[in-house]
Amino acid sequence: MSLPHPPSILLDLYGLPVAPDVHPSVFDPLREASLDTPKSADVSRPYVTLTFAQSLDAKIAGAGGKQLILSGKESMVMTHWMRTLHDAILIGIGTALNDNPQLNTRHLPPLPDGYPHAYRMPRPIILDTHLRLPPDCRLLQNYLGGRGRRPWVVCAPHRASEEVVGAHAFAERATALRKAGARVIAVASNAGRLAGPAAISELLATLRALGVRSLMVEGGARVIRSFLSAARVPAAQEQDGKKAIDALVVTVSPTLVGSAGVGYGGELHAEALPTFKHVRTEMFGPDAVMALKVL
Repeated sequence: MSLPHPPSILLDLYGLPVAPDVHPSVFDPLREASLDTPKSADVSRPYVTLTFAQSLDAKIAGAGGKQLILSGKESMVMTHWMRTLHDAILIGIGTALNDNPQLNTRHLPPLPDGYPHAYRMPRPIILDTHLRLPPDCRLLQNYLGGRGRRPWVVCAPHRASEEVVGAHAFAERATALRKAGARVIAVASNAGRLAGPAAISELLATLRALGVRSLMVEGGARVIRSFLSAARVPAAQEQDGKKAIDALVVTVSPTLVGSAGVGYGGELHAEALPTFKHVRTEMFGPDAVMALKVL
């Protein structure tokens, strides 16, 4: 039986095979722990793909973080294929509040009638320091309706949030999210924020300990900056492999947003950024998709 499969740019980037009995995008519950996925050489953290769509002037959102539909249909399908190749997908709370996303694989071509399995869906993970995610968001509604995996909400430890929301309010938010179906996970933070190299390193170690082998990071701007800032390995640590990302996939849309749009590079310094190896660039409709590996 012939099945749809991910585009070659992704198979080349990750080195994943496609065969009738081994399909990296199909979920088989009997093989969940052994499904093919990109794997990090560092066993203490997941393989991390940082990916986002941007305009020609490097903007990823509109004024105030308002959602922009930058990806065309063809590159959006490519992104959904990428999701099937990862165990989990991560966004920041700003993206969750502005976009109310589903983070699923709904744009993929249908599997053949009678095929016993479905497409693999990544687990949604939301970086939410102070537990602001609405309990009625689409991620939780999809989970309760059997249309998605259980979301994990990663927050700062209780003490880091006391000044912002108060201990009682924080506990109430956590209870409401758990009742709505979320798993709430506290991770050591950097001055109360889940940003910066130390916090990202702790986050990745925690996710790997929870069984996440591969992670797709989709944004928004603050999350992108945090991962890029943590991606360069200091010379003294090169042999330890303690970098924060392994691959970068950027979709460039042939449009300009202007100065009111939100970018991601304004606070990044060239000397602190990682070095990339170009793997492939391919056109998906009007969009250019670049795949790179982090050296």
